[in-house]
Amino acid sequence: MKNETAAVSTQVKKRKKFTWTRDDSELALLGLPTTIWFAVFAYLPMFGLIIAFKDFKLQRGAGFLQSLFASEWNGLDNFKFFLSNNTFGILLRNTLLYNLVFIVLNLVIPVALAIIINQLYSKIASKCYQTLMFFPYFMSWVVVSYFVYAFLSPKGGFANLIIEAFGGEDVMWYSAPQYWPFILVFMSTWKSMGYNMVVYLASITGIDTSLYEAAILDGATKWQQAKYITIPAIRPMIIMMFILNIGHIFYSDFGLFYQVTQHLPQPLSDVASTFDTYIFMALQTGNSKIGQTAAASLFQSVCCCITVLITNAIVSKIDPDSAII
Repeated sequence: MKNETAAVSTQVKKRKKFTWTRDDSELALLGLPTTIWFAVFAYLPMFGLIIAFKDFKLQRGAGFLQSLFASEWNGLDNFKFFLSNNTFGILLRNTLLYNLVFIVLNLVIPVALAIIINQLYSKIASKCYQTLMFFPYFMSWVVVSYFVYAFLSPKGGFANLIIEAFGGEDVMWYSAPQYWPFILVFMSTWKSMGYNMVVYLASITGIDTSLYEAAILDGATKWQQAKYITIPAIRPMIIMMFILNIGHIFYSDFGLFYQVTQHLPQPLSDVASTFDTYIFMALQTGNSKIGQTAAASLFQSVCCCITVLITNAIVSKIDPDSAII
C-alpha cells in the first residue's frame, strides 16, 4: 500500500513538473527580449575569445572569419607577452589600488548620506538633495573632463587663479602626477555617490518605522538608531553591492582615467594608466597585435570572475543569506 502511494505521488510530481501554465508563457514572453539581447550581444561575441590564442592576421582578400580560421594557433604566447610587459606591474598596481579605494569610499559615503537624508523631515529638501547628488551620475566623462580642464587649466584655470590670489605660483596640473591620485578619487566619488546613495536610501525606506518608534521610546539617539537598526537592516544590500563592485576590481572606468586626464599625457602615465587605457592605446597606436590586446581583456574577465566567486564563497561562509550565488 505504501509503495503504491509513493508511486502515485511520484507521478503527480512529474506531472506538475512539466505543466506549462499561462503565467509561464507570459513570463517567457516578458523575458524573451532580454534573452535575445544577451544571446546576440553577450554570448555570441564570446566566439571571438579564440583570438587571444591565435596569431591573428588579416588575410589578403579574405573576410574576418576566414582570416580568423586561417591564423595560426600560438597557445599562451599572447598572455606571456602581456604578463611580461614592462608596464604590467604599474597597470596591476593602479587598477587594483584605485578600485579598492573606490569600493571603500562608495560604500562608506553613500551609506552615510542615505542615513542622513532619511533623517530629514522636509520631503522637499530631501528630494532636492537627492537630485543634486544624483545629477552628476548622468553626465558623460567627456563633459566632466571639460569642467575639470577649465578648473585645472595651466593658464586661466580657476585653481591657478585662486593660488595666484594667495601669492602662490601656477601649477602645471597635467604635468604634476603627485596630485592626480587625489583628483581621480575625488572625481570618481563625486560622480557615483548619488547613484549608490539612492540604492541604499531605497533599502532604508523599506525598514519598518515601528522599530524606530520603539527605539525613540527607549531613548535611543540618532547614532544608536543608525547603528542598531538601519545598518543591520540594509546589510544584505551593502554586501550585494560590495560583491558586485569586487567583480569589477580588474576593470577601470575608462572615461575617468582617459578623458579627465586629457588623453593620459606621458607625465601622468605612471599614476593613471590602467588595464583599460592600456588596451585602448595599444589598439589605437597599433603597437600591439589584436591577439595580445584580446589576451589582456580575457585576463581581466577571468580574474574578475575568480574574485567574485572567492568573495561570494567567503560571504556564504559568514552570512549564507547575503550571498548572491
